[in-house]
Order: sequence, then structure tokens, then C-alpha cells
Amino acid sequence: MSSLQQDKDLLIQNYRVRGLIKDEIAFKAFKEVPREKFLPKNFQSSAYSDHPLPLMNTGQTISAPHMTIMILEYLELSPGLKVLEVGAGSGYQAALMAAAITSDKKTGHVYSLEIVPELVGFAQKNVEETGYDDRVTIISGDGTLGYEAASPYDRIILTAAGPELPPPLFKQLEIGGILVMPVGTPRMWQVMTRFRKNSKTEFSKEVLSSVAFVPLRGQYGI
Repeated sequence: MSSLQQDKDLLIQNYRVRGLIKDEIAFKAFKEVPREKFLPKNFQSSAYSDHPLPLMNTGQTISAPHMTIMILEYLELSPGLKVLEVGAGSGYQAALMAAAITSDKKTGHVYSLEIVPELVGFAQKNVEETGYDDRVTIISGDGTLGYEAASPYDRIILTAAGPELPPPLFKQLEIGGILVMPVGTPRMWQVMTRFRKNSKTEFSKEVLSSVAFVPLRGQYGI
């Protein structure tokens, strides 16, 4: 067994003991997707240390492993769903979601938007090399405007913190769908919030946890 695999197994064991994550679909996805393949080479040996890691000199990060699994749990994923991600980063979260929405009988799809040109190419390369490009589409653009061409979405996730729910994303969410995002300002703690779309104009929301994410960029960002 490789050192990285041992690190990964110990991390999963730690999460289970602490009761941090209970969703078996989320655990299955985390076991499947090799986080090290979505990191710059100089950080691959730290793939299963439980903290965020920088993505080159972009000012962006890959979230800590526990947060990436918690996001899967917050989204209440199941096979066959269509997901929009705002902030592809390295492509890791998109690959995790792709694994979570795939079963023997159903395969969903993840559309992942990235505003940083350097990361668009990095994420695309990573999903191709790990075999998730059949279920993940990386798109260059302003994520706060969404991707109307493939809407509506069953789930939407923002991996950067914004001041409020961007109106285009709410519009592109299916009625009955879930949107999860960190709400707040940079350089402070934000609140991870889950929105459920009840009608074309109404939603309910639930505060899930305190988090610290990079700022959301774009027209409806910070």
C-alpha cells in the first residue's frame, strides 16, 4: 500500500470516528477520486493533510478534504442529477460530485465554471487524466452568471464566498433543487448556506456551518 493511500485511509477513519461525515455516497466518492492528481506536483505528497492547499500562483485554493466531503453531503447528491459548480479550481470537487452522481444504472453530469484562465486548463487536464471528462464539462466564464445552455440544474454549488445568492443562479435552479454557497465577505468567516427553491420566486434557506472561502469573482461577486 502506498504512503498516500495509507494517509487517505487514516483520514477516512478519523472522519468516521469523529462522526464528521455520515453520508456513504460522499465517502464512496472520496475513496474513489485521487486528490493528489488534482494538485500541483509540489503539493501532491500533502494530498491527505486536512487543510486547503494553494493552486499555483492564482490566489485560489483546493479546499481541505473534510470540506470537500461535507459539500457532497450538503448537496444531498444521488445518481443521475445534473449539477452546476461555480469555481472549478483544480477540478477535484467536480470529480467528487461526478463520482457521487454515478451508479451502475444512472449517470449524472457536472458543469463546472471557472473564471481564472490558468485554472480552466489545469482543471480540464486533471479531469481528462483521471477519466472524469465524460461526466464533467469545464467551462471558462463568469460563474455568477451561470450556464444557461444546460439549465435547469438539480443542484448548484459555489466554492467561493459571495454577499448573496446570485439571481441568475437561482433562476437556473430547478424548482425543488438545492443551491449551496458560502455567504459573507472575504478575510472573515462566512456561513455555508443551503437554499431550496420552492417556486420560481421563493426559497427557504438553512445555515449549515462556519467556513472560510476565497472571494467569489464576477458580476455578482465581491
